[in-house]
Amino acid sequence: MSARERLNAEAAKRILITDGAFGTEIQNWKLSEADYAGDLGLSHDQKGNNDILAITKPEVPETITREYLDAGSDIVSTNTFSANLISQADYGAEHLVRDINLRSAEIARRLADEYAARDGRPRFVAGAIGPTNKTLSLSPDVNDPGYREIDFDYLKGVYREQADALLEGGVDFILIETVFDTLNAKAGIMAAIEAGNDLGRDAPIMLSMTLTDLSGRNLSGHTVEAFWHAVRHAKPVTIGLNCSFGAEQLRPHVKTLSEICDTLVMIYPNAGLPNELGAYDEAPVTTAGLVGEWAVAGQVNVLGGCCGSTPAHIKAMADKVRGLPPRVPVAPTVRTKLAGLEPFTMAA
Repeated sequence: MSARERLNAEAAKRILITDGAFGTEIQNWKLSEADYAGDLGLSHDQKGNNDILAITKPEVPETITREYLDAGSDIVSTNTFSANLISQADYGAEHLVRDINLRSAEIARRLADEYAARDGRPRFVAGAIGPTNKTLSLSPDVNDPGYREIDFDYLKGVYREQADALLEGGVDFILIETVFDTLNAKAGIMAAIEAGNDLGRDAPIMLSMTLTDLSGRNLSGHTVEAFWHAVRHAKPVTIGLNCSFGAEQLRPHVKTLSEICDTLVMIYPNAGLPNELGAYDEAPVTTAGLVGEWAVAGQVNVLGGCCGSTPAHIKAMADKVRGLPPRVPVAPTVRTKLAGLEPFTMAA
């Protein structure tokens, strides 16, 4: 049975739980620059390069992953949000991209298999691919709206390097997350599809959009429904929302997704909104109560957390939704559905 089939089988039984934040958890370790840098001899300051810890201090991502599995996660993600050529260039670590992704995937895979062997419940690994700090849809120069720092083929190649290493390391899915630019996501989709084709197998894609304002649009201007129209051709195993705001502000957009998608819906919001110091104060019981409303309404298949969420938040979610029936994906309608910034459905 393929990873896609196994995930769908488990999701038909119950609401699944993914993990929570890595970045804010890593901050709790109070690591020094030397901890990040290790003995790699890199020319740049490495403090804040969370992804490189898979090489220099692997016990950090391993411990965090184990804590999420202990909290009840069915899916764990790799600590590779910025493990790409563009982001690692800020740290002079471009040549380590493959190794970072490979080692991160191997950590998550080993722990997922360990926990599955322990109790017989399947655990899955999602290879996390972040959006980079570049955008294909918008110009960084207000005086030159047509200017782009990179093009589609270049970004696809950046994502392809990451996807290849993650798949080699044993991930089940390629998670293209925090999508603020739909065209960036399309580059990631093409990279993942090509990587799977070259391996001669399905490399299932998870897609997760992030909203940048309360009207329900991402930075490139797409509504939730328009985003779905733009990416449905990729046959994602999950579609959803992450980061953005807290769960309370996401409520109407979760409802929209749940009513239109013929695949699993995965939502993992921030633990509320940050305070004036950038910290997250929302208690686990509060977050769990808010996402639990979606579960009661039959709107979600997978729940987890993003910025500010902790293993305690994940455990509270797992406890809250235990025994509740999962959402049933809707049957696809036979219509031509297109997307500009708004969705367009051609009349029958």
